[in-house]
Parts: sequence; structure tokens; C-alpha cells
Amino acid sequence: MTTTPTTRRDTAELRAIAADAADRLGEATADEVAAWAAETFPGTLAVACSMADAVLPDLVARHAPGVDVLFLDTGYHFAETYGTRDAVAHTLPVRVVDVRPRLTVAEQDAEHGPRLHERDPAACCRMRKVEPLREALAGYECWVTGVRREEGPTRADTPLVTFDEVHGLVKVNPLAAWTFDELLGYATDRRVPVNLLLSDGYPSIGCEPCTARVEPGADPRSGRWAGFAKTEFGIHT
Repeated sequence: MTTTPTTRRDTAELRAIAADAADRLGEATADEVAAWAAETFPGTLAVACSMADAVLPDLVARHAPGVDVLFLDTGYHFAETYGTRDAVAHTLPVRVVDVRPRLTVAEQDAEHGPRLHERDPAACCRMRKVEPLREALAGYECWVTGVRREEGPTRADTPLVTFDEVHGLVKVNPLAAWTFDELLGYATDRRVPVNLLLSDGYPSIGCEPCTARVEPGADPRSGRWAGFAKTEFGIHT
């Protein structure tokens, strides 16, 4: 079973590893990128998963059984998202780690006023997602995300491998070049859990109060934080 590591290589070495891999894996497949990450970071690898689907955990677990899968449990998720999280924990050879904020929803309401997400979504995301993830990633050498280039303009140049200067570790995006249809095709072929909301007009799934259905053909992330000039919650910018 993979556990949170206690030691890691220094920043300079990790930055060099990322630079070398970015050159060598420029045209690699998702499976090849996942295999490289598992081989290069045994025991120091984490997968971030929003539980829109289990494609990424399944892909990485094929090469790193028992890998830690970090789920940002904001307290605001759809019931379908929690259902997907439970299915992943019970059906895949991974260890789901629930990453929770310092304050419960009730405590945040008491301290900052109710429905902060309606008044200041950036502050809400910072407290419930950005800060908890930063703490959770401490000690790992590499994290794997499901970011895809077709998801929107802010993600169009997503590399397969890079060094994450914000969190100080290697960041791997094996699905960067995939389309939404390829994602669903993999899920069907591998019979991995998929969030039911994906087939109900939600191509990008976040917290329930801040996620709306998207019209066919629209930007997949246009349903996130509707009414605000915001399409990211601060981790992948």
C-alpha cells in the first residue's frame, strides 16, 4: 500500500527530472507517461481526482497499484460525486485520501458568513481547495492530474510533464491530449466508475452550488462559477 512519504529529493533535482521528461516524453501516450511516473516516483506519487470519472486513477494504478488518490472533499459536492468517490475506493486498487479544509461548511459560515461561494468564490475555493491541497501534497515528489487541453483556453497549452513551481514538485498530465470522447471510451472499455452527471449536461463537475449544466457545444467549463469571470479555482493556473 502506498503511503505518504517522509523523505523526498530536493527541488533542484525534481526540476531537472521534469525538464528531462518533458523533452523525452513530448509525444508519449498517456499509458507511457503514467508508466514513467510510476517508475520514477515509487512511493512518492499522488493522483488528484475530482471524481468526475475514475479514468486517471485506473490508468495510474495499472502501473502503481495502491497509489494515493487525493479527493478534495469540500463539503459542497453533488451526491453523485460522493457516490463516484465510494465506487473508486471499493473497485480500484488505490487508496482514496479525503483532503478536507480546516473548517467545516458550518464553521466557515459562522466565521465568514453564509454562502461565501456566492459573494467571493475565490476565497471559498482558496480555503476549501487550494490550501488543503497544498498541505496534502507536501512530501510527495510528483502529482498526476486529469487536466486536458480541450477543456478550455486556460488549459490549451497543458504539457504532459512540467515542474509545478507553486507546489514545488513534478506535475504530470497524462491525459492532456485526450478528447472527451476518448475519456469516455477508456471508461467504457475499462468499465471504471463514471460520475452520472457527465451524461446529464455536466462535462465539468465541481461543487454543487457553483456548477451548472452546459449547453451542447459550449465551453465545457462554462458551467463553473457562472456569472463570475472565473474558470479555474487556483490550482491549475
